[in-house]
Amino acid sequence: MSKALTRTDFNFPGQKNVYHGKVRDVYNINDEKLVMVATDRISAFDVVLPEGIPYKGQMLNQIAAKFLDATTDICPNWKLATPDPMVTVGVMCQGFPVEMIVRGYLCGSAWRAYKNGVREICGVKLPEGMKENQKFPEPIITPTTKAEMGLHDEDISKEEILKQGLATPEEYEILEKYTLALFKRGTEIAAERGLILVDTKYEFGKHNGTIYLMDEIHTPDSSRYFYSEGYEERFAKGEPQKQLSKEFVREWLMDNGFQGKEGQQVPEMTPEIVNSISERYMELFEHITGEKFVKADTENIAARIEHNVTEYLK
Repeated sequence: MSKALTRTDFNFPGQKNVYHGKVRDVYNINDEKLVMVATDRISAFDVVLPEGIPYKGQMLNQIAAKFLDATTDICPNWKLATPDPMVTVGVMCQGFPVEMIVRGYLCGSAWRAYKNGVREICGVKLPEGMKENQKFPEPIITPTTKAEMGLHDEDISKEEILKQGLATPEEYEILEKYTLALFKRGTEIAAERGLILVDTKYEFGKHNGTIYLMDEIHTPDSSRYFYSEGYEERFAKGEPQKQLSKEFVREWLMDNGFQGKEGQQVPEMTPEIVNSISERYMELFEHITGEKFVKADTENIAARIEHNVTEYLK
C-alpha cells in the first residue's frame, strides 16, 4: 500500500512560521519565499477527510506547476521552483482577500441558485431560460471572499469589493483582465485534451507593487472539467455531464449521507475507497496534462521533501 502524507512539521533554514491549510502547508522563509507543500489530505464540504489519498499532493502540485509555466506570458506568477514532486517554492505575496471565480457554464452552486429563481450572482445578471450545464454567452466572474479556516467563503460583487477597499478600481481591473485571459488559455489547453474547462478559481497577490498569480491553477481541486465528447448529446437530453473534478468524492459522500452538516459522520474510508480515489486522480492528471503520471517514491515522503527543499534553499 502506498503511503500518504497527511501532516507536516518541517523546520527549514530561515523558517519563520507555518500555515496549515485544508490541503496545503505553507512555510514562510524569511518573509521572502513560501514553501508550499501539497499534502495528500483531501477536503470536501469544507471538511478535511480522515484518510489521505496517495499521490494526490504530487498530482496537484505537478498540474499547477505545469499551468503556471504555461501562462507566464499572461501575467507574472509566484512560482520559483518545484524542488520536490509535492512542493512549489515561490515569492511571498500579500494576497487579495478575494478569490476570482470564473464560470463558463451554468452548473454547481450557480445552477442551484438559478433553479431557485436567482437571476443575479455577485452583481452579474443572468439570462432567462437557461438550463443546467449550458454555456454562458461570455464567461462570468463571480468572486468570493477568502474566509478564515473553518468558515465558508461568501459571494461578493465587484461593487462590494471596491466599497470595502479589498482592491482599488485599478487593481480590480487588472484582476479581471488576468482572470479572463487565464481562463481563455485554460479553455484552449483543455480543448486540446478533449476537455471543457467549466469553471475555476484564481488567487492573486502583490509583490513589490506588482500583481502576481498565486497558489494553484487549473487543478481538479480548483476547477471543474467536462469531457467534450458527448457534451452536446447529454445537454440536449438533460443528462448529467461526464466530469473531471473532485465532484465524484462529493457524490460518494452524499450517497453515504454526508454533506458536512452538523452531526453528520464521514463514512468509513476503506482502503478500496482510498485507492479508487487515488486512481481517479491519476486519470484526472493524465487527461489534464496529456502526460503519463510517474509515481514518486513514497517510502519516506517527509525525509525526501526535507532533503530536497533544504538543498534548494541552501
